[in-house]
Amino acid sequence: MDQQTKNAALGPTTPLQIRKRTSRLPSQSEYVIKDIRDPERPNSLEDLNVVSEECVCIHTLSMDEFLVIIRFTPTIPHCSLATLIGLCLRVKLERSLPFKHKLEIYIAEGTHVTEKEINKQINDKERIAAAMENSSLREIVESCIKERDD
Repeated sequence: MDQQTKNAALGPTTPLQIRKRTSRLPSQSEYVIKDIRDPERPNSLEDLNVVSEECVCIHTLSMDEFLVIIRFTPTIPHCSLATLIGLCLRVKLERSLPFKHKLEIYIAEGTHVTEKEINKQINDKERIAAAMENSSLREIVESCIKERDD
């Protein structure tokens, strides 16, 4: 049985299970998104139940590469900032994950009226790059993902 077949048989793993299986991943990589701030409020996305440790799923693709899937839940079904929240999640994870990875970010199924359109936007590399070229938008993202002293 090859490694990919073994990994598929194991199914998805949580960040904690990954850490137990390999010591290469530092503990801070388990949950780097919990302190991202909401664009409109001083609360973190975790405080607002937009993200939780359960919304993070990691699949082993190979011995040194992982697929990280995030499914976040907007505070309301017509949240106008869902795309921005997805962008913040992507930027924070791309900068923070210390291992080779593929990243997929989705709105949890049934939690937003335009989830399919937003999912497409937040997983499109060209749209992400264009959004981050916008200085106003980049400033908001940087503010939301900035490390805070508690």
